[in-house]
Amino acid sequence: IVPADPFQQGIASWYGPGFQGRLAASGELYNMYDRTAAHRTLPLQTIVRVVSQRTGQSVVVRINDRGPYVGGRIIDMSRRAMDLLGAVDLAQVYLERIDPRALDVECP
Repeated sequence: IVPADPFQQGIASWYGPGFQGRLAASGELYNMYDRTAAHRTLPLQTIVRVVSQRTGQSVVVRINDRGPYVGGRIIDMSRRAMDLLGAVDLAQVYLERIDPRALDVECP
């Protein structure tokens, strides 16, 4: 069991078509269909659970890019991650860091 670590709350957004196939900060090509996200300060490759404060739905993402660059937002997620969260454009969320060794499956 991984204890909850709600270290940040705020607005999540998504980014996709204009960035598809471009180089992410991690050096990999951005794919809006992967479960990845951009965060301003978390180390690249950090695994984070993003939880919707409205619905309680969550998605696990890997930080592979920097952003968001729009004020008031704490994380930019791929289109796929936002879909799995059950949100359309923006979502009020909190973030939980996850120790990847506690996951039963390979990280997204």
